Amino acid sequence: MNPYQFLRHTPGSNCGECGYPACLAFAAAVTKAGIPAARCPHLKRDGLPPELLDGGSAAANTLECGQEERHTALAAHLRSKMQGLDLRDLAPRLGAVWSATEPEFLSFPFLNRPVRLGASGIFLKGKLPADPRDQVLLCNYVASGGGRMPDGTWNGLESLPNSISKVRTLATYCEERLAERFTNRAERLIELGSSLGTTSTAQSATVGLVIPILPCVPVLLLFWAAEPEDGFAARVKMLFDQHVLDFLDLESLVFAAERTADRLLELDC
Repeated sequence: MNPYQFLRHTPGSNCGECGYPACLAFAAAVTKAGIPAARCPHLKRDGLPPELLDGGSAAANTLECGQEERHTALAAHLRSKMQGLDLRDLAPRLGAVWSATEPEFLSFPFLNRPVRLGASGIFLKGKLPADPRDQVLLCNYVASGGGRMPDGTWNGLESLPNSISKVRTLATYCEERLAERFTNRAERLIELGSSLGTTSTAQSATVGLVIPILPCVPVLLLFWAAEPEDGFAARVKMLFDQHVLDFLDLESLVFAAERTADRLLELDC
């Protein structure tokens, strides 16, 4: 069972009673790391495998804790590296804003939500991101120092160097989830995309949306509606600007695409 399938058994209210900030984060912890599903007091248990209710092995739980600790440590290390950076100089190269009234921070949007980031902290909508992977992603973006600006030349992930092992991850946690949710709802996808500051683009697909994940990290989401009479299911393909690795490493890029799917699904609740 993948996180999106498990999500149907949760209330979708992001109440936080399970200890996670959102139902989707809890679903990922249950299906990927063996956290007991029974932690959710509002769980719909019908149809759930018993092993999910009790959780995986202690080793799986320990693994998740260890990964979170590593991500937290990495985020702290990346923030420390920013102490020597000239944020005023970096701002235009990252599409960010620097202000003399807050010279220790850069401000920029992340999936249309405000970020303030500096060596002293990371704030997403005024709060520390609950998931340390978000902290790593945002730190990596600033630490990249910028590069060649996006020019609208789009490539599939498989065209980027050393990406073969990540293609399946992108499909599972981003493309397939979106295709399933919006199978017969192309107009809804366009509507939700507008909440992320998307622009529509003419493509061979049913829907083509350019989504600004970060100021210099756009993604082109292509959606093909299902054609049952021809035996074709709905399909989603994510394309990236040819210069995207100037701003994010490959792992952060795939996670950014996963976060894009998360946001669209959250907005659809």
